[in-house]
Amino acid sequence: MAGMTDLPGDPAELPDSSALEAASPELARALDALGGQLVWRIGKDEASDDVVVRLGFASATPRFAHLPRLRSAGDAELQAALAAKRVVIEWVD
Repeated sequence: MAGMTDLPGDPAELPDSSALEAASPELARALDALGGQLVWRIGKDEASDDVVVRLGFASATPRFAHLPRLRSAGDAELQAALAAKRVVIEWVD
């Protein structure tokens, strides 16, 4: 099943991709490789109006279909949820 956590910290404090590449080219390559194996869905939870980010390996794709549906969310809604720290990360096994 999916594990949930709140988005930690202030999104403005997260490093950009150029900072990661400068820190370690090996780390940047490893993160790119990992990113190619992940699938995700982003939307608003019907019950709470939180923005939910579901993330898992490509092998978990069939399990996404068994989770509650997410409503689509526009860019303004996503930005508002980030500012209000109403983002939930779910890892799909």
